[in-house]
Amino acid sequence: MPLVKRSLSLHGHRTSLALEPEFWDVVDTHVKSEKRSLASLIAEIDDSRDPDDPLSSAVRVWALKQLRSA
Repeated sequence: MPLVKRSLSLHGHRTSLALEPEFWDVVDTHVKSEKRSLASLIAEIDDSRDPDDPLSSAVRVWALKQLRSA
């Protein structure tokens, strides 16, 4: 399945993030249930990741952790 790319502002800078649709489903479900913005969730993940790790990988790991804790 191809990656789905979304654009957002992260810490005042425009960026894009490409993930598989299955990971976006987890992210979207969480954003909707928490009534928060996509940018705020991605910023939180970005702030907590190792700077050497790609943001897309950090979001995937976050999504897997969400599924495991559910």
